[in-house]
Amino acid sequence: MLDTLDAAAVRRWCASGLAALQRHQGEIDDLNVYPVPDGDTGTNLVLTVTSAQQALAMDLDTLPDDGHTPHGHTLRLMAQGALLGARGNSGVILSQILRGLADALAAVPAVRGRQFAAALATAARAAYAAVAQPVEGTLLTVVAAAAGAAEQADSDDLRTVVRAAADAAARALARTPEQLPALARAGVVDAGGRGLCLLLDALVEVVTGESPRQPAPAPRALRPPVTAVRETGSPAYAYEVQYLLDATDEAVVRLRGALAALGDSLVIVGDGGPAVGTWNVHVHVNDVGAAIEAGVVAGRPHRITVTRFADQPAPPPAPLPDGRAAVVVATGAGIAELFAAEGATVVPANPSTGELLDAIRATGAARVVVLPNDPNTQSVASTAAREAHALGIKVSVVPTRSPVQALAALAVRDPSRRFSDDVIAMAEAAGACRYAEVCHAGKEALTVAGPCRPGDVLALVEGEVHLIGGDLLDTCTAVVDRMLGGGGELVTLLCGADAPAGLAERVREHVERSWPFVEVQAYEGGQPHYPLLVGVE
Repeated sequence: MLDTLDAAAVRRWCASGLAALQRHQGEIDDLNVYPVPDGDTGTNLVLTVTSAQQALAMDLDTLPDDGHTPHGHTLRLMAQGALLGARGNSGVILSQILRGLADALAAVPAVRGRQFAAALATAARAAYAAVAQPVEGTLLTVVAAAAGAAEQADSDDLRTVVRAAADAAARALARTPEQLPALARAGVVDAGGRGLCLLLDALVEVVTGESPRQPAPAPRALRPPVTAVRETGSPAYAYEVQYLLDATDEAVVRLRGALAALGDSLVIVGDGGPAVGTWNVHVHVNDVGAAIEAGVVAGRPHRITVTRFADQPAPPPAPLPDGRAAVVVATGAGIAELFAAEGATVVPANPSTGELLDAIRATGAARVVVLPNDPNTQSVASTAAREAHALGIKVSVVPTRSPVQALAALAVRDPSRRFSDDVIAMAEAAGACRYAEVCHAGKEALTVAGPCRPGDVLALVEGEVHLIGGDLLDTCTAVVDRMLGGGGELVTLLCGADAPAGLAERVREHVERSWPFVEVQAYEGGQPHYPLLVGVE
């Protein structure tokens, strides 16, 4: 039994809480009907706390150098890890709860009952402040109830206070269907609140050495597939956009206004750092590109993920042993939106193995295809696939080298086929799509097409320079002609972020004049460095 919450106890709490969430991950996923019936809250919470655990593991009990107490330093690491790894609405809010605890207890010499109760109240306020439109009957209600009971316990005994908090959280969780009709209709309690209860129960076990009493949650009925109505989080918005952002406080204030005008379910939380801090941004929108561009205006967005709600399969009455998903690596807001529209989970360019593995696990699917879209990412994708296999997830990597190949592969997906046959069909479609990139030379070099100077326009086909020109449009049309000279029925054009206005339209007009039987599809890709990407099928 513990009288105070020290650094070692915080570490045990994180490990025990993660283990509890992992044991109940499927159960929490199955509860998930609010704010959207996407069935991934358990997975999101596991990934969020996994990131917190990894942050603690990397610290190796080093002495704090930030002026905080050892337990405050450990809580700060846990909160920072959760923030960087947060997934989904519940994961983001949980990271803010942990940050509230860390901020309140950073300089407290000894964490006894009253100190912990005050910190939990701070955490609850931080959670509410992080949500643009707080709704009762959610994780927010559960943490508020826990904080209120902890303060009402009015005791210095840590065991008494954490028990009171956990018991009140369980009671509040059981009442969530009374507050949200969507939960009542589905016969479930709030998924995020259930996750928080597990974490508080884990804390009780760490502090007292006893397994906590766990009142049964509200009765649960079988729910029909994807029929729950969102009380907030309007179904008018089709995409969930989430990213980490390095930005100043002032820029984030402006970002809140910009994103609030684009959609709902807006949550922005930060790490409380210096002038330029790290923020986790979550919003539901229709215009994915605008949401990401708002982040670019505010600072430096990274680890961008886009999920299309409509493409998430309805949960069947049993687990999804044959559930499938696609994870695609992409750079450019427009390209990300195209992949999201095809039902893929999007990971930003140059991902780490851990980031790809996180994306694979976050799909909740047992069979996942990964499209790396870059030769440099293929080895990372293969490593992530091996790691996922150890977790029981079958992952196949289709070696796409360009986004246009990935679009061709996703277009032929057919869930009625066997997974292995589907992967073969996708690989064949990607291989049949020849690709080219048009860019400007950055330095003098000798290429297979001859010498080039800085500023020259280069057209690379399958990664090798084929044309060197002085005019962007002329080079673009010339490379398309060269590719169509080898045959083709469909040309896909992806315009880059720095492409001049009307470039794709002028290339389209050229193809329609010169190759009248060829179909042309043009999109705003938003990719950097390459004014035009071309695919020919």
